[in-house]
Amino acid sequence: MTRILLTGSTGFVGRAVTRQLRREGHELCHVIRSGSAERICGPEGAAPHVVPDHIVTVEDLFSMPAHWWADTTQGYDLVLHMAWYAEPGQYQTSLRNLHCLAGTMALAQGIQQAGVPRLVGLGTCLEYDLSSGLVTSDTPLDPKSPYAAAKAACATALEATLPDAGVSFLWARLFYLYGRGEDPRRLVAALHENLSAGRPLELSRGTQIRDFMDIDDAAALLVKDALSGRTGITNICSGTGTTVRALAESIADQYGRRDLLHFGARPGNPDDPPCVIGRRTDDPLPA
Repeated sequence: MTRILLTGSTGFVGRAVTRQLRREGHELCHVIRSGSAERICGPEGAAPHVVPDHIVTVEDLFSMPAHWWADTTQGYDLVLHMAWYAEPGQYQTSLRNLHCLAGTMALAQGIQQAGVPRLVGLGTCLEYDLSSGLVTSDTPLDPKSPYAAAKAACATALEATLPDAGVSFLWARLFYLYGRGEDPRRLVAALHENLSAGRPLELSRGTQIRDFMDIDDAAALLVKDALSGRTGITNICSGTGTTVRALAESIADQYGRRDLLHFGARPGNPDDPPCVIGRRTDDPLPA
């Protein structure tokens, strides 16, 4: 059993990671925003010997100073930092990304003071230069949005400082996730909601290829990496590509309603890369 302090437990990724960690029997502490405790997933599937979760509430965890984090993280084996501003349609360009970046630096300083041996943070594939289509952990960075730039800056700063301070550090870049608990404004959730109700959807041509991954599979891979000796950068990805059209059609087939998918009714984004497929360092290279 590992003592793990989590931030972002109430989010899409955080809830799935919490489920996975409970199944494995770890002792968990959640640092969350006041009034959001009910959004932490329930104890279904938890190992029978699991210690009840500890919850610490704050108004804004990104405003907490380093000395507060030093006190709060004292005695933990791992801090898994998943919190970040992520409201769909807003987070990519929001100045709140700078607030999240500054708050994460305070967290990192605090865990150094507390002697926490390991920090794992979450990034995004959007930090990379996506022009090549196939993305490895060695692909150069070229963030195109304030969100991706703040994440890339965070990873660069922490990777340059934490190991020298005796803290093992891993930055896990997430690719295109979907599944249980997804915000209804996101693609896959919107498809299910509308198709189940018999409502048509206007979509782009759907030719772009993406590395899609179910959230529970991603959480299992993230937890595996977090609890391993892996350091530096890791990609949380499937290693396979699927067109948006193929994904949408596979979901429509569950309802027998491909006729509700209106491809090409919406313009495509000219800045959208045509192909993004992740590759992990332990994956074989394509022939």
